Amino acid sequence: MITQRSYAVEPWTVRETELSLDVLAQSESVFALSNGHVGWRGNFDEGEPHGLPGSYLNGVFELHPLPYAEAGYGYPESGQTVINITNGKVLRLLVDDEPFDLRHGRLVAHERTLDMRRGVLERSCDWVSPAGSRVRVRSTRLVSLTQRAIAAVSYEVEPVDARVRVVLQSELVANEQLPDGTGSDPRAAKALQSPLEPEQNFSSGNRLRLVHRTKRSGIRVAVAADHVITGHQPIVTDSESEDDLARLTVTSVLEPGQRLVVHKVVAHGWSRTRSLPAMSDQVDAALAAARHSGWDGLLKEQEEFLADFWGRADVEVDGDEEIQQAVRFALFHVLQAGVRAEERAIPAKGLTGSGYDGHAFWDTETFVLTPLTYTSPKAVAEALRWRHNTLEVAKERAATLGLSGAAFPWRTIDGSECSGYWPAGTAAFHVNADIAAAVVRYVAATGDSRFEREVGLELLVETARLWRSLGHHDHHGNFHIDGVTGPDEYSAVVDDNAYTNLMARANLLAAADAVERHADQAARLGVDDEEGAGWRDAAAAMHIPYNEELRVHEQSAGFTGHQRWNFDRTGPDQYPLLLHFPYFDLYRKQVIKQADLVLAMYTCDDMFDEEQIARNFAYYEPLTVRDSSLSACCQAVIAARAGHLRLAYDYTAEAALMDLDDLEHNARDGLHIASLAGAWLALVGGFGGLRQRGDQLEFAPRLPEKFSRLAFTLQVLGRCLRVEITQETAAYRLVSGRPLTIRHHGTPVRVTANGGGPVIRPVPNPVHRPTPEQPPHRPPNGGR
Repeated sequence: MITQRSYAVEPWTVRETELSLDVLAQSESVFALSNGHVGWRGNFDEGEPHGLPGSYLNGVFELHPLPYAEAGYGYPESGQTVINITNGKVLRLLVDDEPFDLRHGRLVAHERTLDMRRGVLERSCDWVSPAGSRVRVRSTRLVSLTQRAIAAVSYEVEPVDARVRVVLQSELVANEQLPDGTGSDPRAAKALQSPLEPEQNFSSGNRLRLVHRTKRSGIRVAVAADHVITGHQPIVTDSESEDDLARLTVTSVLEPGQRLVVHKVVAHGWSRTRSLPAMSDQVDAALAAARHSGWDGLLKEQEEFLADFWGRADVEVDGDEEIQQAVRFALFHVLQAGVRAEERAIPAKGLTGSGYDGHAFWDTETFVLTPLTYTSPKAVAEALRWRHNTLEVAKERAATLGLSGAAFPWRTIDGSECSGYWPAGTAAFHVNADIAAAVVRYVAATGDSRFEREVGLELLVETARLWRSLGHHDHHGNFHIDGVTGPDEYSAVVDDNAYTNLMARANLLAAADAVERHADQAARLGVDDEEGAGWRDAAAAMHIPYNEELRVHEQSAGFTGHQRWNFDRTGPDQYPLLLHFPYFDLYRKQVIKQADLVLAMYTCDDMFDEEQIARNFAYYEPLTVRDSSLSACCQAVIAARAGHLRLAYDYTAEAALMDLDDLEHNARDGLHIASLAGAWLALVGGFGGLRQRGDQLEFAPRLPEKFSRLAFTLQVLGRCLRVEITQETAAYRLVSGRPLTIRHHGTPVRVTANGGGPVIRPVPNPVHRPTPEQPPHRPPNGGR
């Protein structure tokens, strides 16, 4: 399926050259800016028109009851929903008493550009008011990657052909009216109107401040703004404030060639424990630091930060300009989602929208943290520290379920389970092994033994305890984990889900190894030799279902014996299936929402040989409908490994273009951060063939015919490794650090930083196999 693109294809920018109000909400997500702590959707500076107003602080939410037709023991009592906090983006403009509103008057030109090297959103507009006054408006917006609390806007107005009077109203607005969020799509957010109760409003000179508190969750939110105003004199200013509004009004008369320029800096803060005076002081102090930098200083800091990031993280793709743009867009948003989250969750939508109610899922550890591990490992450590900070809540949840160890939530903001649907929530225990795998990956890639000792060890121990209590040995000694839901949510509450069992096996072994490395700390956690031996026994006996007749691994016990879904009676307008068919029907059939066993072949690839991977992929590909954005990148990786390079390319395009082309028609709710991270996985893990086994990197590169070159850089164990792949060769160069031994298609390769050049190895041709088909109407959505 080829989708009409809304943005120009350029290597380092996403540019919108025509204004279409029909896709306004989608573009607000695409143009969102964030640093993992503060998030501003790409709403127009003037506030209206808008698709979905959005200003977010990571961790700020409101509680709401979770209604049940029938109550049940252990059901979560409260849901959590991210809220639209005080909006500091707004700069309303009046031109000769006419509101600057793109729905009225005449729009001569309008352009918005997301510059991924500078980390800014730029906008230029040429507009004629209904009364005939013509002005040019330019703005530049940033959310600082170096000053965590700060976002800023530079806004300038210039008349074109006649004198105009302009009035600019810079505002802080709380409790904005939101579009109705009700509907049948469970992926959309619950719209909570007016969730903030006022506590303080302040205006003095060019400074504004509002402090509010959420009604139920008790979170205090403070937002303050300061302004620097330049332009033709006289300029008249006036400030005022009330409960939900603080406003600075700037008035000037401009001749053609004269400009009014306002630099607005906004500081954000929140806390459940700090007092009202303390929060006011906190945001005022953040403003003071930003004033010290100034607008130009903030821009310079942003550019320098991103120059360093791209130097260690860029992925270069020759031969496909769309994929090149898309993977940089993906990396930029993945960075924004987590770089300054600092012991907070990374939500599925980042801070780009309210989809999924702002919840974090297993997506974070499995998808998002993987590219960050090799590009921005500090952000990974912070994300895992957040999980560690919520460990006591997870242990309480496990106890409620009658289990040992920790049961981390399926979906959450603060660490408490928020899923009211237990087959897809509570039963999806694999989230615990996904967290453990992220710990193992991070430590292996960084060698951060202190983190392992202080944070990782306890996460590994408590998740291992969960698996040992959840599973059981049968009379043959085999270890089974029954009644769980794997990544494929169309197959719920099954026995021996292969992904879950394989990940649990790896979790148990990693925990046993870690307690041996840190025996004294393990003893303080109450781990003795017998418990560690029990983990190893369970791992060794872990049952992985396999159909001997079909010679394929089963997604779960008995899965291959289920009736196949009747695809012939499923129309193209009936996807996603979850919106058109009852779960009861989906659960009983061979139909797969998202890659499950296929994902296991990526995360636990040492448990499968090449022929098993090829047979399994061929079996499950015709059953996988990809009703989840998490699926395409996994299928891309395994398709590449099985030698289906064209199919892998198509799935890579789907993952990478998920939001730029709005392939699932729901980018309005926020970006799919895991799918964006999956674009990196597909390129680096699929075509680059990256695997990390222990502390050794392995590569099995092969390129699709569309690519002439793929290059990427990895940070590993204090080294910087550059990999450059063509159709014929792979070149490995150690940019910095001590010598490193890697493997290329199974053969050891030693690279040194002072060796005079890269080590070059030939790329073997893949084994030719028939390409499996997809379900009817479900070819890769990125297919060209």
